[in-house]
Amino acid sequence: MNREQQFYAIGLSYKKADATTRGHFAISETAQAAILNGARDEGVTALTVISTCNRTELYGFAPDAITLVKILCEHTHGTIEEFLDVAYLHKGDDAIAHLFKVGTGLDSQILGDFEIIGQLKIGFKRSKKLQLINPFMERLVNAVIQASKRIKNETEISSGATSVSFAAVQYIMARVPYMSEKNILLFGTGKIGRNTCENLVKHTKNEHITLINRTKEKADKIAGKFNLLVKEYAQIESEIAQTDVLVVATGAQKPTVSKEIIHSKKPLLILDLSIPKNVSNDVEELENVTLIHLDQLSKMTDATLKRRQGYIPQAEAIIKEITDEFNAWLQTRKFAPTVKALKARLKEVQAAEIENVRKKTPDFSEATATAMSDKIIQKITNQVAHHLRHANGETEESIALISTIFQLDQHNV
Repeated sequence: MNREQQFYAIGLSYKKADATTRGHFAISETAQAAILNGARDEGVTALTVISTCNRTELYGFAPDAITLVKILCEHTHGTIEEFLDVAYLHKGDDAIAHLFKVGTGLDSQILGDFEIIGQLKIGFKRSKKLQLINPFMERLVNAVIQASKRIKNETEISSGATSVSFAAVQYIMARVPYMSEKNILLFGTGKIGRNTCENLVKHTKNEHITLINRTKEKADKIAGKFNLLVKEYAQIESEIAQTDVLVVATGAQKPTVSKEIIHSKKPLLILDLSIPKNVSNDVEELENVTLIHLDQLSKMTDATLKRRQGYIPQAEAIIKEITDEFNAWLQTRKFAPTVKALKARLKEVQAAEIENVRKKTPDFSEATATAMSDKIIQKITNQVAHHLRHANGETEESIALISTIFQLDQHNV
């Protein structure tokens, strides 16, 4: 017999898990598909996945949280013990509240970073395609998307820098003198790489930016947009030797840059924006190299971020309003079958009584009687629905009482 399933949110983030640990639980697109299919085999009825450089999370209906934890660990490189050491496991209302915070940028490493909502939408579409989304989760995800949109439009919590890529450029500009004259090498043209490239061009006015990617065609496409130089992956060592700033944003699962490929003696700033880390720690053994990882970038508490914090109460008020609407829908969904079953029972009584009167009354107008009694049934069911909607925590008891009084079929409630 299947145990009753409840809504859970399980995951880890930058708050307790360092970049290495987060890398162990990073989920590729292939792994994401395997997780969803594996979840279905385990009897999970609904599930969606979020995996970014700052967090890995599963949201879904399962018999217990550990079921989701096991599914995640089975398809990533970490152990259950390692995960539980830094994880959070939320259930019911707490899981709903957590998803709202994540989806609206309030839980982001850089406050107000709205890139996460795009990841949520992608994960949701993938789950829906596999029919792993139920009405509860569809309504919830849409509510979170609505909250995100309103917070972005109605507050200034996303003003200024909103991404790791911008923070990287901010860091470079603050610490590298004569920035416009320096050589910049961008290795990797994934999403963070593209965003970083755009911000570099926009804010540094630098005309010495070179792109390298394992797949040269992707680099060519981005370079064409910004009129930048592209070099072959085979030339990476010679290019590093000439550069002043190296930005690494590849999607590799293991380090792609180590001290063995760095031959330059001049000062070199390396920013590793990848999860898992793509720059080996051994580069720090070189006296001329400064290595900065995205975790360090995200701790920048400049005036922009402090100003954003002032908009948190406004954002939380929007979240509360939309959460209340979601909970009201949830309550209605709980008692709707009872109201439907009550209406069906009253219709049975109506039909029986009309038939009795029709047999005994020669000039009986069945149409008039039906119309009048239909209105009475509607008023009764409306009153019951109103009571259940405002039962203040006693909805379950009221449903049970109504079902008993009217002998409603429990299979239809």
